[in-house]
Amino acid sequence: MDKENFLEAFYGCESMAQERKEKLPANPIEAQGLLIKAFYKKFGKEALPIIKEILTLQGRALGLRIKKKLADNRLSTVANAFSKSFDPAFVQIISISDEKFHIQGTKCPFGLENTSRELCEAVMAIDSEYFLTATDGKTRLEILRTVAEGDSLCDTRYSIKE
Repeated sequence: MDKENFLEAFYGCESMAQERKEKLPANPIEAQGLLIKAFYKKFGKEALPIIKEILTLQGRALGLRIKKKLADNRLSTVANAFSKSFDPAFVQIISISDEKFHIQGTKCPFGLENTSRELCEAVMAIDSEYFLTATDGKTRLEILRTVAEGDSLCDTRYSIKE
């Protein structure tokens, strides 16, 4: 099977294959997002537990890595380290404290805009597990709004579990 036929078969139609060939990912996270979206498009809701499981593992690995580099595991310390990884043109820090980390973003780094909330929740397992691991299981994630569901921005809050 040649590349074009593979893309057509995998993505389900020639126009989708053409669209994928034209939009090149700008970084590894966008490439991962393209793969996630293609997998979700092909297999639907059945893919969500697999996506969540794999990204949970990735989040745990990243959380363990950053935990070794930080002086302590307070939420504010972890949040400040995490904040260095995103583009301030698209993500605004609303607040950082030892009890809460609140951010809003206008662009999904995985490119999940207008897909589904459930896909966003599965993908956000990476960040949820990152914080959970780096803070020794003390944080929880709330997705208040998401561009994946068509909202104008993502509104996420990490807080210390009560």
